[in-house]
Formats: sequence, structure tokens, C-alpha cells
Amino acid sequence: MTPKRALITGITGQDGMYLAELLLAKGYDVHGLVHGEHNPQADLVRRVIPGVRLLTGDLTDLPSLMRALTVSEPHEVYNLGAISFVQFSWENPLITTEVTAVGVLNLLEAIRMHCEGDVRRIRFFQASTSEMFGRVQESPQRETTYLAPRSPYGVAKVFGHQMTVNYRQKHGMHASSGILFNHESPRRGPEFVTRKVTRGVARIHLGLQDSLHLGNLDARRDWGFAGDYVHAMWLMLQQDEPDDYVVATGVSHSIRDLLDVAFARIGVHDWTPYVVEDAEFARTPEKNVLVGDATRAREVLGWEPTIDFAGLVNLMVDHDVAEQQGSAHEPPEGRGRPDPGA
Repeated sequence: MTPKRALITGITGQDGMYLAELLLAKGYDVHGLVHGEHNPQADLVRRVIPGVRLLTGDLTDLPSLMRALTVSEPHEVYNLGAISFVQFSWENPLITTEVTAVGVLNLLEAIRMHCEGDVRRIRFFQASTSEMFGRVQESPQRETTYLAPRSPYGVAKVFGHQMTVNYRQKHGMHASSGILFNHESPRRGPEFVTRKVTRGVARIHLGLQDSLHLGNLDARRDWGFAGDYVHAMWLMLQQDEPDDYVVATGVSHSIRDLLDVAFARIGVHDWTPYVVEDAEFARTPEKNVLVGDATRAREVLGWEPTIDFAGLVNLMVDHDVAEQQGSAHEPPEGRGRPDPGA
């Protein structure tokens, strides 16, 4: 039997790598789109997931997307490519819009033209985000909750989300969106607060760092495991009919909760001597809490998260302790990079 073929944009990110591993395990022929011929992250993908075939392309360049579709001839396309750091989107709103918003339109249009009238032969997944809810109108948030984004990133994601809905309705495409709440893993970049905390805790444990500077410790998020969330993506494209689904744990936790679990993993039960609340990293106080209602994903897709919050944090701390063992001769540091989530 000829294996299914998939094309993944954003293959170098945490979701892209977990999804590629999942699809390869299911016998797929997996292609990944990377930006630039000498992308340093491409070597990481080749080393960690050697079964992936990498293609050069750019979400802002329609011809390159057409070429990628011609080479890969995919049955499924997963669009995980985006500029996803919220603070960066305020500093660079134009490029954020070009990649995260217009990039979705380019890919949808490339698929439509490539299929030449048989648009349902390629199934499309769009990675939407809880940041689209912004100033939330109800809690928990579900598929029907009003979208009120509060950042250029959120606005760009709303554009991509609504364009996916429109291509589904107008052209009959099998196009689905996953409204993904915060999901983390040991592969998360250190600029995100979860990884900043777990990496900082590991370095404090090893004597490589003496303190951790964070912003608002009362900020709350609905955090899940990225490996679980890519399974939901795959399940969406196995349905007979496309639709949109919230993917979330339904439970919110604060930065304090994150610190409790992370420090307990290294045997520290009072983290206050190690943590500094720093106004430099604080966001404007949040009046609304992002927490998702994944009832439809559970009932229709049969999806369930397999790793809870504590298990996720412990997984990340264990990884970072092992990773930082090789940094034992570095001088101590007091601050990590600014975190966007606290």
C-alpha cells in the first residue's frame, strides 16, 4: 500500500518535530518546509528526525509553496509555520502579519490551484491559537467564543483562522483549524516562560545560576503537552468532514504553580529566595483568564491529553537538568531572556 504523504510547515518548531515523529510512526512519508537553504534548525531536524524530507520554501512566497506541493504531492498539509512570540509581534507587526496571516492565505491558495478543481484531495490543518480570544468574552472559551485579539500576533492568527473557514465554505476544501491553547515541551524555546522557568531551575540546581527574574507571578494559562496537541491535529484530518476544535486541558495554572512544581522536582519547597519579581518582564495585568473547553475535541475526535500539568513540568525540568549538565564550567548568571508569558 502506498503510504500517505504529509507536508508540514514550521517543521523546525516543537509542534513540527512532534508531529513529524507521530506521522512517521504511522507510516507516513513526511516532508517539512524550511525557510532558507542554510537554516541552522534544519540540521537539528535531520539529526532528531532523520526520516523527514526537507524542502526549501517560504510562506510569504507563493511560487515556493507551489513547488513544495508539486514535489511532495501531499494528502495532508499541516500549517504550523508562524511568528509566534507575542512580544516580537508588537516590535515587528508587519513581518508578523506577512508570515502569520498572509502566509495562511498563500498556502490555501497554493493548495487550491495545485488541486485543479479537486480541492478535497488535500486535507489542510491550520494552527490557530487561544491568543485570538484576547479580551475574552466568556470563560472557558470554546469554538463559538467571540474573537477579540489584543496583539498583532493574535490579529494575524484571526485572519488565518477566518480565511481557513472561508476557503472551507467557498471552495469546499477539507480545511480544519485547531484553536490551540498554550502547549509546552522540552523542545519549547527558552524565550517562553515555561522553558525559562524549567531551564532556570535546572541551572540553579547545578550551581550555574543564582536567581530567576520573572514578571507577574499571578499570570495564568491553560498549559498542556505539545505531543498531545499534535495528536489532536492528526485526528482532525482523519474526520470525514472538516471543522474547528478547541484543544486545551480545561485547567489553568499560575506562574506560582509552575514554580511550585519545578522547584519541588529538584527538592526545593521554598523558591522565594531564588525568584525575583522584575517589572522589566511584567505584562499589563490580565483581567481575563485563557482556559479552554475542549468538549468537542473529546466527544468528536476522541482526544484526551495524556500528560497533566505536573507531569509536563517534571518532564521539562528533567530534560533541562540533563541538558545543563554539560554547562557545568560556565560562569553563574542571574538573568535569563525576557519571558513573554509572565
